[in-house]
Order: sequence, then C-alpha cells, then structure tokens
Amino acid sequence: MTTSAPDPAGPTGPTVLTVLSADGDHRPPLLDTLAERLEIRHTDAAGLGDAVVGADALLLWDFFSTAVSDVWERADRLRWIHVAAAGVDKLLFPGLVASGVTVTNARGVFDRPIAEYVLGMCLARAKRLPDLLGDQATRTWRHRDTDSLAGSRALVVGTGSIGREIARLLRAVGVEVRGAGRSARGGDPDFGDVLGSADLPSYVGEFDHVVLVTPLTEQTRGLVGRDVLAAMKPSAHLVNVGRGPVVDEAALVAALREGRPAAASLDVFENEPLPEASPLWSMPQVIVTPHMSGDARGWEDVLARQFVDNAQRWLDGEPLTNVVDKRLGFVPS
Repeated sequence: MTTSAPDPAGPTGPTVLTVLSADGDHRPPLLDTLAERLEIRHTDAAGLGDAVVGADALLLWDFFSTAVSDVWERADRLRWIHVAAAGVDKLLFPGLVASGVTVTNARGVFDRPIAEYVLGMCLARAKRLPDLLGDQATRTWRHRDTDSLAGSRALVVGTGSIGREIARLLRAVGVEVRGAGRSARGGDPDFGDVLGSADLPSYVGEFDHVVLVTPLTEQTRGLVGRDVLAAMKPSAHLVNVGRGPVVDEAALVAALREGRPAAASLDVFENEPLPEASPLWSMPQVIVTPHMSGDARGWEDVLARQFVDNAQRWLDGEPLTNVVDKRLGFVPS
C-alpha cells in the first residue's frame, strides 16, 4: 500500500472537511467519529463552491462528480482530496495535477468483489448460462455441451490490486493467467509474465478470456480498438470492469456482429447509464450490468471506514495511505 507524508499544517483555525454527496440526504456513514476533531460540511455539487472555501480536506463521496474543477479557484487552502472509488479519472484536471494537493483513493475496497464478478462472468460464459436462461424462458429442453474454465487462458489488462485479485481467483480454478501492463517484465508473483500493453494486438489472440481492469489514462483511452478486437480469438470472451472508454464501443459492436470476439461481459461503458438505443442491450452474446461489479453489500460502510482511518492518520500527522500519482492517474504498486 502506497503512503505519503501529510502536507504541512494549514492556516490556524479549525480543520475543515467538506463532503460532496450526490444529494444532501445521501451522506456517508461513520463520519461522526471525526466530529470532535473536524468541522464537517456536507454539500451537493450546487453548493460546493461555497463549501470548499476554507476547507482543508475534501471527501468525494459522489465519486463520479466533476464539480471540483468548476470551483477550483475557490479552494483556497485545500490540502487533501479523497475519492471514494478506485478510479480517479473524473477528478484529475490539469490544475489539480499541477498543484500540491494530495489525492487518495479507495484502493483495496473493491478488489475481491470485482474478482468474484469476473470469475462469475467467465463461468457464465463457459457454462453457457445466457443460452440456458433463454431456453428456460421459452420452456425449451435443449442439451448443450459446455466448456471447462480449467485449462483456459486469461489475460488481465491492468496489474494493480484489483487485477492481482482477479488473477489469484482465476488461477484457483485452473485458469492460466498472464498480465498486461505499462512495461513488460517476468517473475511477477501473481501473473508470472507481464506483457507490454502497447503490444496488445501481437499476443491477445492467445487468450480465451481478456479482462480489462486498467485505469483510464491518456495511454489506455481507446486501448481496445479495431486492431485489438480483430486480433482476438473468434471464441474469445471480453470482460470490462475497468472504465468504459478503454474500449472503442462502436468498434466492439461491429466486432461482435462479425463474431470476433464471441462474447462480452460489460460492467462499464463510454456513456453511463448505457443509452437505451445502444445495440449492446439486445445482443445475445453480451451481458450488460450497470457498473456494479464492486458493490457487494456493505460496501458503503467499508468505504467510509477506510476514509475515517485515513483521516485519523492525517490528523495525527502520520502518512496517508493510497496516495495517487496524479500524473500517472493511479496508486503505484
């Protein structure tokens, strides 16, 4: 877990935490444990401009909000922003990246739930669950052969903590797993060989399941386009639990219509909610889920506890955990 020393103490006066929620009623739990040490302001996006003035820390409970960039000039003493999500791409505008404000995220909270989701989607594909449910809906008794996950090969694109948990879980059921990351290397404890993601078209065709969990950065935007899709096995299964714009969605629709890859399980999309007009909704070889792969019951309490623990460290002058490299766009391993 990456840590960073907290910034020097700010101006005199009470330490102020501003909490941005989607609405005034949806507040994070457990923050009352900080009330004796912090002045806590709750706001929605409309009130953030006033609530950020004089604030030392900002909790983005509404983790998809882009409102911070709109009020940045009013953040007169902000030292720390915590995003209650693993991805921080919605936050990292140039002014923040160039500033001395520390950014932390929810690394670790979603690892196991997302890994279980990926395993579930791979099993659903191998055991032809969508076909079987379709037969059940029409009361059709039809025998179908299925595939075994054991002995198949999976490529996990993104070698952070979520990708590593996916690799461990897939390997536990007999899947051979490799990773793809910014640079190629061998001897990785979870992936064995890590392949360079820039060369994805040259080796993606070796894998039965291609799992995308990479953060969205300038390097990964559109990473899976026509060239990568055309290089995949005709029988391959694409799983995206990272960020929607990592995939060229129009190219994916065209590729699925042409039968390469054979199937896709998609939890994230270029535009969310997925528009009703999207052809992905009605494609029989596609499973669509509403960006919920990491949301196991109790996830909000886990997120809040993680923030409270980090805030206690910050107030005690100890190093913060899960510090994002703002220029890379993620927490370095």
